[in-house]
Amino acid sequence: MVIEEVHVKDRYTHVRARTEQICSPLTPEDHVVQPIVDVSPPKWHLGHTTWFFETFILQPHCKGYTLFDENYGFLFNSYYETVGARVIRTNRGNMTRPTVPEILAYRTYVDDKMEELLEGDLEDSILQLVELGLQHEQQHQELLFYDIKYILGNNPLFPSYSSASAPSSQKTGAPAYLTLEEGVHTIGYQGNGFHFDNELGVHNVFIHQCALQDRLVTNAEYLEFIDDGGYQDFRFWLSEAWEWVKTHQVKAPYHWHWVEGTWSYYSLSGGLQKIDPAAPVTHVSFFEADAYAKWRGLRLPTEFEWEVACNQYGLISEDSNFMDSDHYSPTPKIDGNNQLYGDVWEWTASAYRPYPFYQAPEGAVGEYNGKFMVNQMVLKGGSCATPSDHIRSTYRNFFHPHLRWMFSGIRLAKNL
Repeated sequence: MVIEEVHVKDRYTHVRARTEQICSPLTPEDHVVQPIVDVSPPKWHLGHTTWFFETFILQPHCKGYTLFDENYGFLFNSYYETVGARVIRTNRGNMTRPTVPEILAYRTYVDDKMEELLEGDLEDSILQLVELGLQHEQQHQELLFYDIKYILGNNPLFPSYSSASAPSSQKTGAPAYLTLEEGVHTIGYQGNGFHFDNELGVHNVFIHQCALQDRLVTNAEYLEFIDDGGYQDFRFWLSEAWEWVKTHQVKAPYHWHWVEGTWSYYSLSGGLQKIDPAAPVTHVSFFEADAYAKWRGLRLPTEFEWEVACNQYGLISEDSNFMDSDHYSPTPKIDGNNQLYGDVWEWTASAYRPYPFYQAPEGAVGEYNGKFMVNQMVLKGGSCATPSDHIRSTYRNFFHPHLRWMFSGIRLAKNL
């Protein structure tokens, strides 16, 4: 992987500024809360992404570098055992100090040092670490949208995050199908651009003839499942999923609310509002996606089927709904857009495991992906909170099957 040094400083400045822009509509109080373990306080994201550059780039590669604060390594290390001790994840909401202004000062301090470093003649290995740091920050930009939506969506006032409006709804017709021919297909990243280590291990898979729907499952279609008693019928649910439904009394996707005899949902760009029937259903767990597919008499695609379909039919265009669109919510299908990129991350039927020949990198960077390859499912395609330059067909996102605070949705498949 070779990174053009001439562009790296501008890219660094742009990505770092975008993170602060995401947080700019928040109050100081919004920055601090941690309602559940999966949600990190926004100010923790601001600190952690800065700590990444300080720890992995400035300390080892900037001569005479002085830490901004010796305590920040303990506060903002996420899961890197190699680097040292850290605050446990459940206690991030206890960090009333340092304050938001102090963390923003930390960002400025590190950014100044990084920009000085990037003006020099750097080895490719350092530029690779810078790009990894920027890709890491873009991941946290998406997590910020999940967490902000959870924080504001659980506020009794359901405050809007943004005044931006989503495209007007339109009637969605019956889905068509994207056919995949039987045969051997190559899976994994091939090229010279950036990629995460979990995309490596290029290998061949045999895929039987099958077809994937040409759009995402809509709110209206998912509502049929709810109205038909899908959440009350054990036949559609895996055993662990059925226990999850009963234990947590799950009745609808997350952020849906039964208000005055109809379903409403919380949106970042509009607060509490009525469900848009044509928009893709989102905030569903793998458990729900799998149950819905069985109720329809269909199934979820494997990650390999999805990747092959995306390579054949996927297209990133001006109609693709990414973070850059500023809608902050999935939008109805537009003619010619198969929604393989953007809108919602699509659950697949594949467990998150290493590809053949996978080798985790040495050192702390090797902890980035490999140690999480258990008890999680793969999602593909990006979402309305994903930066458009951060996604590709080989990108492997992964979450535990019960989680649904992220922008996650459903595409159905069938055998032929």
